[in-house]
Amino acid sequence: MVPKIHKRGTRTLGLLYYLYGPGKAEEHVDPHLVASWDHAAPDPGRDPEATYQQLQQLLDQPLALLEANERPNKHVWHLSVRNGPTDRILSDQEWGNVARRMVAAAGIDDSGQGAGCRWVAVRHADDHIHILATLVREDGYRPDLDFDAVRVQAEARRLEQELGLRRLNSGDGTASKRPTSAERHKATRQGRTRTAREELRESVRRAAAGAANEAEFFARLAAAGVLVRTRTAPSGDLLGYKVALTDDLNKDGEPVFYPGSKLAPDLSLPQIRERWSGPQSTGRTGESVVPSGPARARRRAGAALWQAVLVMDTAEDAVAAGYIAAAGEILDALAQTSAAHTRRELREAAEVFERATRSHIRVARGHDRALRQAARDLIYSGPVAERGEDGAMTAMVIDMVFFLATVAAHWHARREHAQQAAAARLAADHLHAAYRAAAAQPMAVLAVRGRSLALPVLHRQRTRLREALPELAEQVLAEPGWAALAATLADAEAAGYNTVALLADVAARRELASAEQISDVLVWRLRQAADLPADAQTMPPAEGIRQRAARPATGATGQRPQRGGRR
Repeated sequence: MVPKIHKRGTRTLGLLYYLYGPGKAEEHVDPHLVASWDHAAPDPGRDPEATYQQLQQLLDQPLALLEANERPNKHVWHLSVRNGPTDRILSDQEWGNVARRMVAAAGIDDSGQGAGCRWVAVRHADDHIHILATLVREDGYRPDLDFDAVRVQAEARRLEQELGLRRLNSGDGTASKRPTSAERHKATRQGRTRTAREELRESVRRAAAGAANEAEFFARLAAAGVLVRTRTAPSGDLLGYKVALTDDLNKDGEPVFYPGSKLAPDLSLPQIRERWSGPQSTGRTGESVVPSGPARARRRAGAALWQAVLVMDTAEDAVAAGYIAAAGEILDALAQTSAAHTRRELREAAEVFERATRSHIRVARGHDRALRQAARDLIYSGPVAERGEDGAMTAMVIDMVFFLATVAAHWHARREHAQQAAAARLAADHLHAAYRAAAAQPMAVLAVRGRSLALPVLHRQRTRLREALPELAEQVLAEPGWAALAATLADAEAAGYNTVALLADVAARRELASAEQISDVLVWRLRQAADLPADAQTMPPAEGIRQRAARPATGATGQRPQRGGRR
């Protein structure tokens, strides 16, 4: 159930004509009253003797109790309450009860508080009602509408439970501003799939991802074709900015500009500047950009994401919130540079994860420098290829950011951030779909290599898996990804690693219960930890692996042993 308080108006009659009329964006069917302040208001929808003017005069009658200079300039209060497409259809009686509960919660008309405002609830569709009220009480006083939006949202959550409707998550005031109905209708007329506000939000978010300073941020906006206007103080200091699409014009043919703060709370200039604050020693955000190639940039991003995942549970809330916000920048960077077969899901993931990056926990900057630098590297390293090391490293980094999104969902849920937790879970779903698309080819290549291993080598990898992960070994061996994991273990062994220690180490760093395929997770963790090429085709031929891996490991007595690592 979604209650929405619309802008206050000045013409009761005009709104009544709309509510009882044929509709604009959608057809109005059988418009009629389901409730009113006195249970006896005339209904022009079903009473042929009733008129709009009669209903308007009754609603506005309390205004006559005030002197002309005391009347509010905008006295029309308008609330719509809409159910979801999967909700059952409520009866008129149920919608009438919803209306009475809503006006009481908002402070419009509470039967326990004496005289209230006059109001009516009109239903002209199965799934929603509109409530119109005059903002002067019958005793001449005005209602207290402070936090009316918060109160009706809370009432909606209670009604959902009582009426057996789909339960929505409670908001906390940190969400982006939704497009208005006028913006949505304009987008429809122009043939856009999204409103100008939504397109600009994505453009600004992408321009800010990994940006080092204001000049770079505004240069990226200009390169994206976005119109930018800045606001400066008399001293010359920059105070703010606003953006517009070149083809989104008002009735006078001028571009429609949106301040950054109206796109999202964290896209105001002061909030974007905070990304550049904090200690500089933990990252290289201010350094010049030297693109290192898409694959290398993705490897560095994977390492930064993995390090954030390892410390999030023990980090202070402000630091963990910083990691989540910076992970959003990596997602924005991935969406900009991804190949065609993963682009749609990564863009969807970035868009929904944006909600998970904001809460009432103030972000501590500085610790997120490695993640922000990784986002910067991704952008400046350029678009990625679908196959080869680029494609395989894309699968690896998507796997890492998927796991961080999962951890972020748990982190928000423990703090009762319902909307943020839901957004992180939805982003994880999109990332999982993107991972499947990205990983199909490199995992297939790894599987071929695994199946080509000599039987003694393959047997040794099974033995070492059972030694390192005795409780999970049989499950992993039964998974389709076991052959790819066997090839990875052989690669790590050929590179000089103690694979038992390495496998136990990467498995212990985080839980594996949430993994759909444990073998897939272990493949990418091992290749990241051992610095192995993600694309198995860049490794030596399988015959070379057979020969080197068949040699006894220098394990227990080898020189320069390292815990879980390289000799």
